[in-house]
Amino acid sequence: MMMSLMFGVVASSALIIGAVIGVRFDLPKRVLAILLSFAAGSLITALAFELFEDAFEQGGIWRAALGLLAGALVFTVLSALLDRWAQAGPEPEAADDYQGSAKLDTDAAATGETSSKASTRGAAGLALLAAVTLDGVPENVALGVALGGGTGGLALLAAIFVSNLPEALVGASSMRAQGRSTGRILGLWGACAVLLVLAVVIGAGPLSGADPEAISLPLAFAAGAVIASLADTLMPEAYEHGGPAVAMSTAAGFVLSFVLSLI
Repeated sequence: MMMSLMFGVVASSALIIGAVIGVRFDLPKRVLAILLSFAAGSLITALAFELFEDAFEQGGIWRAALGLLAGALVFTVLSALLDRWAQAGPEPEAADDYQGSAKLDTDAAATGETSSKASTRGAAGLALLAAVTLDGVPENVALGVALGGGTGGLALLAAIFVSNLPEALVGASSMRAQGRSTGRILGLWGACAVLLVLAVVIGAGPLSGADPEAISLPLAFAAGAVIASLADTLMPEAYEHGGPAVAMSTAAGFVLSFVLSLI
């Protein structure tokens, strides 16, 4: 239990670190893009070798596949609702002109950029906070299950950490652009971090002794939420602001996470 608590604190500490950076500094957009793409590469390893593979081994292909599709569907629907909520009077856009995710407004965290209306009214930051919680809970439950089953979890821990940090950074910056106090911003992200630590403990505690077929469902659901977040937000947003160079940082994230999965 102490190990699961330690892993949960380490994974969730990225939210606090990212929030602190977000309320104090403005970073170049290319740096933010590199962080997002590195996180994407790490998550690819985690979902393939930690989440979906374990779900398949414990519950079979049909249970794993249905769980993954359910996780992807839930994330996609809720993410679309969060994007709509984060929009503040959106103007019509050309169908082929990608403008990034409304909830992941990197303008608010970048030097020399103007924050969107979504950020200046605070919706982007709050929506991103909700999105982090949405995919973070099943991810952290899966991390706890992996620890409880003695299957390691280092790759998943690294992936969760590096994905939480840029999301918290951008989210806190969006809240700052709206004029929220530093204390309130850090309090909101701190509360999210505590919730995710509890998710790890629950996964390693009550769920660790559950039937393998039952455990496969949260693992597969988490994999679906992760793969949907990659396609919906992280990869498009990273490429939008980093260009082709993000391919190398994505590859670096994949390799580092894969090496950790072998430890």
